Amino acid sequence: MSESDGAELSCRLAGVSLAAPASPLEDDDLLREILLRLPPQPSSLPRASAVCKGWSGLVTDPKFARSFSAHHWKPPLLGFFEIRNHLLVFTQVMDPPDRIPPERFDLGPCNANQEDHVFSCRHGRVVVIDFERLEFLVCTPITGERSRVALLPEVNPNFIRVAVLCAAADQGHVHGACHSNPFKLVSLCMGREDNQVLARVYSSQTGAWGNLISAPAPFRLDYDGTPETLVGNALYWLCPIVDVVKFDLDDHSLTVFKGPPDRCGRRVVQAEDGDIGFNMFTYPRCEMWRRNADYHGVADTWVLWKTVEMHTILALPPPQADEERLNFVIGYCEDTEAFFIYVKPSVYMVQLKAMQSKRLDDLDCVNIYRPFTSFYTPGDFSFFVLLYCAQVLLVDLPELQFRTTHSRTLFDVVKEWLLQFSLSLAGNDVAWKTYRALV
Repeated sequence: MSESDGAELSCRLAGVSLAAPASPLEDDDLLREILLRLPPQPSSLPRASAVCKGWSGLVTDPKFARSFSAHHWKPPLLGFFEIRNHLLVFTQVMDPPDRIPPERFDLGPCNANQEDHVFSCRHGRVVVIDFERLEFLVCTPITGERSRVALLPEVNPNFIRVAVLCAAADQGHVHGACHSNPFKLVSLCMGREDNQVLARVYSSQTGAWGNLISAPAPFRLDYDGTPETLVGNALYWLCPIVDVVKFDLDDHSLTVFKGPPDRCGRRVVQAEDGDIGFNMFTYPRCEMWRRNADYHGVADTWVLWKTVEMHTILALPPPQADEERLNFVIGYCEDTEAFFIYVKPSVYMVQLKAMQSKRLDDLDCVNIYRPFTSFYTPGDFSFFVLLYCAQVLLVDLPELQFRTTHSRTLFDVVKEWLLQFSLSLAGNDVAWKTYRALV
């Protein structure tokens, strides 16, 4: 007889009943570890919160939200912002039930008086320039917060670039879940004499701009819509010909150096070794360049490291035999390393490491895209519970029409119930718009 059998027999003889072992889902600590490993998609936690009151209390706890972000580290790509018809609009790229309606990220006053592509999107924030008021407008789509920062006198708004970043410096901080943390802006512009490039850093903590930083400029800083790229702790801007401007966020230094040979469709990226790299798209090929640096850290030479045949990537169209397809890069996501490329006549989101792509439907124009990544873990999950219910009831339920004699009546009843449910949650016309969009 084993020790466990002997213990059980002794308890029975003594008239003591053994308690059944607790279910793993009844152990809060174990359940917490399980839920932390849910994918970081917007619908994951709302769906978990709909299971029961206990689960809802756990996943809506702010401490859990912080742990959830820290576990996944990199936020998911929710969609992108772009300037369309002088308006800043959001387009989602996720599949149901993770789609976020554009109205959810309506930036309101941000949409006024925008006449150019000068804006940045990073760490859950979007920054644009209000040319009428000569101000930077910093928006946090998740919370709806807005801040205005005045342009400095030396800034020529027609030749300016700006980058927005989270200013949190605490150890273990996760960008993309820091919607209420301080931020900083880095502005880059030409001096009045056009022979220097100037930079300043704004801190929302002090509410002031830092000292002016300058470097010789062998070019004119015309703005072509190409956004900056954050690699490590430095920002990089592409400039005319083959020049690259680097702003070091640690020592606030500004340097200019040469990039690889000029090609169409080039984009600054983070190479596999963590250093700066260049990807050049000329469909059906993508060339990956990286630099060999000397001992002082100054770029010495650029070398072609790898060439990817784009038509071998899943879902991308094959090359045409008679002519090259019109193509160009229209966006790059630093967090997910996804590229947005236009290959006539469609736009694709491409993952080079996974050799996969996804065609983005319903895009009636091609523009410069600013990818928006963020953890979406609001305290009130009613909206996403509604979307999930709609996905189940209005997408999966129609399949039952072929199996149920009264399916049409049942389907109509469910739609009516969903409308009443949505109205009880929202209490305004937002529910009606959501209902109409879904059915």
